[in-house]
Amino acid sequence: MKQLDPRLMLVQRFFAGTGKSYDFMVNFATFGIDRLWKRRMVNLMPPNASRILDLACGTGISTLAIASRYPGCQVVGVELREEYLKIARQKVQRLGLKNIELVLSRAEDYRSEEPFDCISSSYLAKYAELRSLTHNNKAMLKEGGLLLMHDFTFPPKPYLIRFWRLYFKILQTIGSRFFPSWREIYYGLPQLIEESPWLTELKESLQQEGFHHIQREYLTLYGSAIVSARK
Repeated sequence: MKQLDPRLMLVQRFFAGTGKSYDFMVNFATFGIDRLWKRRMVNLMPPNASRILDLACGTGISTLAIASRYPGCQVVGVELREEYLKIARQKVQRLGLKNIELVLSRAEDYRSEEPFDCISSSYLAKYAELRSLTHNNKAMLKEGGLLLMHDFTFPPKPYLIRFWRLYFKILQTIGSRFFPSWREIYYGLPQLIEESPWLTELKESLQQEGFHHIQREYLTLYGSAIVSARK
């Protein structure tokens, strides 16, 4: 009997039943800073791109931002959870955007014969099998194409760690009381972030796949980071 991937099981445990509240909660939990992070990601994308892939697109927050910024670009959003993708489809229909395609798939499993100028993701890296993900992404990127991956990070400085732990303690105490469907995330996410080696593993995977110009940019008191690389 085939065992379920523990990464998929973790995503299911964290996010089941959270689709309708996701957009509100991602702003609430980051005090609105998530918008700045996503804006930074979009700003790093090549302005003349004709195709951009947004992996783990969730409810389409980044996907819509990319499509709105670059109306001449075809944007493909890939999401594992139908619950989230349904909300993204509703947004696209409501806004009347014609340059977005939404696909139900695990990020590691998605394939496209038509290459992309840029592949991006937010909050995927800590859940992903990075070796296979970077391998497949390289195959889908145009020569010189840009890979962008953004996720939470554990701060390296003691005074920031104290602030970081206090922040999650507040979320656990207040957030889970008023938003019980997010309780699993509030209590499970801190340990996952602290223990995740995604920054190191991603750099190693990118180097093994022959990516170059690999760069890391920390954001907002080391609360998250963007890793960029060129094929």
